[in-house]
Amino acid sequence: MTTFAAPIVQVRGLDKYFDDLHVLRDIDLDVAAKEVVCIIGRSGSGKSTLLRCLNFLEQPDFGVVEIDGVRVTCGGHSREWRHQVHDLRLKTGMVFQSFNLWGHMTALENVIEGPITVKKMARAEATELGMHNLTKVGLADKAGQYPSRLSGGQQQRVAIARAMTMQPKVMLFDEPTSALDPELVGEVLAVMQKLVEEGMTMMTVTHEMSFARRFADRILFMDNGRFVEIGPPEELFDNPQDERTRQFLSHLHIHQPREHLH
Repeated sequence: MTTFAAPIVQVRGLDKYFDDLHVLRDIDLDVAAKEVVCIIGRSGSGKSTLLRCLNFLEQPDFGVVEIDGVRVTCGGHSREWRHQVHDLRLKTGMVFQSFNLWGHMTALENVIEGPITVKKMARAEATELGMHNLTKVGLADKAGQYPSRLSGGQQQRVAIARAMTMQPKVMLFDEPTSALDPELVGEVLAVMQKLVEEGMTMMTVTHEMSFARRFADRILFMDNGRFVEIGPPEELFDNPQDERTRQFLSHLHIHQPREHLH
């Protein structure tokens, strides 16, 4: 197990309601720099909502979120608060289940739009950085293609390159392979593996248990808006302590990493 420095993500007392539905319940969480955390659990347990609350795509009702020194108290509305949320979002890159690429833009244009419009980066610098990240995900030769000409796996890799071009401190992956055909899953996981090996801090909601077993430093099992069990993969998968964790894992085929993960 890797030894980590001080937390880069700190969450305290995070609560989220959708009308009368209490989706997140008093969440406390620290994630260290370079740590890889995988969040697992049944549909509706709060996993994706948690990720979306960390960068305020969903507005948490109560609590405090701090990422790389930018601290936001939930529930604010002032101009200063909105600036804090903006600064916090600049610290995170997010990859969704659906690829959310702009269909009228090429792969490269999708990748450089954020740095140019949000960070006011010069187009030449953004293009150089964007091509670097398209190369990293194995798609330099697709820079001029529109999303409709790309496979699902290629679109998701462009989405990862787009997030990386914002130079985030933390990457948030919300079930990044769940919309892909099985034969395309491996190419996305291989890119994620490369980010792990480069030391990127990652929080991933995933059903890819082989990836979680091999690359996560910690597994967080969520149920009913709470963390029920937290531990390293070998402990949580092989010797779960909570009955809810055991029941969840008993319905899955936990096996050794797929051959496409080297």
